[in-house]
Amino acid sequence: MCATCGFLTHQHLSFARRDVLALGAAFSAAFAVPALAAEDTPPPKPQNVLTPDEALARLEAGNKRYVGGVAKRHDFVAEREALVGGQNPFAGILSCADSRIAPEYAFDTSRGDLFVVRVAGNFVNVDNLASFEYAVAVLNTPLILVLGHEACGAVKAAIAAVKDKATFPGHIQDLTTSLSPAVRLVLDRTGDLLENATEENVRRNVAALKSASPVLDAAVADKKLAIVGGIYRLASGEVEIIA
Repeated sequence: MCATCGFLTHQHLSFARRDVLALGAAFSAAFAVPALAAEDTPPPKPQNVLTPDEALARLEAGNKRYVGGVAKRHDFVAEREALVGGQNPFAGILSCADSRIAPEYAFDTSRGDLFVVRVAGNFVNVDNLASFEYAVAVLNTPLILVLGHEACGAVKAAIAAVKDKATFPGHIQDLTTSLSPAVRLVLDRTGDLLENATEENVRRNVAALKSASPVLDAAVADKKLAIVGGIYRLASGEVEIIA
C-alpha cells in the first residue's frame, strides 16, 4: 500500500494480462462454481443477466421503492431453492459496515441479487478487490457500486486523525490511514468537511476499482462492467449517485 496516498499500489493491483483466463478458472475451481451443462442452460436467476446500464437502472428503481415504503414481497423459500446450484448477482456493492446501511434493503433486492462486501469506510483493499474480481470474472456481475453514507464514523475518525493527530486503539488506526487521503484533499474546500470527505472517499475508491488490473479495468474497457459511486441519505434512505 502506498504510504502517501493510502491506496493499493500498481504492484499490488496488477498481474500479467495472460493470467486473466487462468484467474477465472482458478476461481471457479476454488469456489466450486458449477459449470452449465449446456450453453442454453439458464443461469440461477435469468432476470439478473443485465447490461451495466440496466443493472444501475434496476438498483435505482429498487431504491425508489425502498424510499417510498413499497418494497416487494419476497418468497424466501423459493429464493433459497433457486440458488442452491449457483449465483449470478446483477450488482456488487462496496458498502460501509455501519449497521444502519443494509444494501439488500436499500435497493429492495432478493437473495442472489447483490454481491455485497462491507468494510468500515467502504474503501478498496486487497481482500475486497479479490472478491469483486471473483464477482466479475466468474459470476459475470455487470455493475459495482461504491456506497458511502452520511455521518460515517470511519470518515469522522480519519478527520480527527488528520486535523487533530488523534490516535486509535488496535487496527482502527490502519483504517483511518486508508481514509486520510480523501480528508486531506478536501481540507480547504468550502462546505461541510465530513460530507466533502465522504464524497471524495467514494470517488477515489470508484477510481481505484476502475483502474484495478487485470480483471476490473479490462471489463470496464470492454463495456462489460460499470463502476459508480453513491451516498446513502440516512433520513430518507435515498441513494444519490455522485460518481
